[in-house]
Amino acid sequence: MQYRRARMAGGTFFFTVNLANRNTDTLVRYVDEFRSVVHKVKQAHPFSIVAMVVLPEHLHAIWRLPEGDADYAKRWSLIKAGFSRRIPAGETIRPARVAKRERGIWQRRYWEHQIRDELDLAHHVDYIHYNPVKHGWVARAVDWPHSTLHEYIERGILPVDWGGEAQAHEQRCWGERL
Repeated sequence: MQYRRARMAGGTFFFTVNLANRNTDTLVRYVDEFRSVVHKVKQAHPFSIVAMVVLPEHLHAIWRLPEGDADYAKRWSLIKAGFSRRIPAGETIRPARVAKRERGIWQRRYWEHQIRDELDLAHHVDYIHYNPVKHGWVARAVDWPHSTLHEYIERGILPVDWGGEAQAHEQRCWGERL
């Protein structure tokens, strides 16, 4: 089955990528392996990471692709496969995946959204950075270690208390559309 996907060469895209087992901590338990695979894929197939958060069982990312390149699917395929090869086996594998010699770590599909403009980008960056709070992993966004929020703070783009209690009362959605 062919899925309709946004294909804009040089575009900026928001992604949600999930593990098959949503009751695991695999991504954060093996976060160094995940980072290593992403780095390796970026070297072979360049793209820039605008924002990213890695949670125990899913991740969100915004990527900007190079001019003339729209192939984010290849990059995700390489990241998923590379990560799967680096971690120990032990997950439940369904017969359909066994027949295709696949591991059962990732959901096959992922969500992508082409960023339309600067406001859309800002909403999605906020959504990514606030996601660990939304899911109850931490009380403050800055307390989650696997987020580009820390780079935004270091570069002076966001304050260290971004997403804190005082700001939570001022903003209602942290990037989610109402």
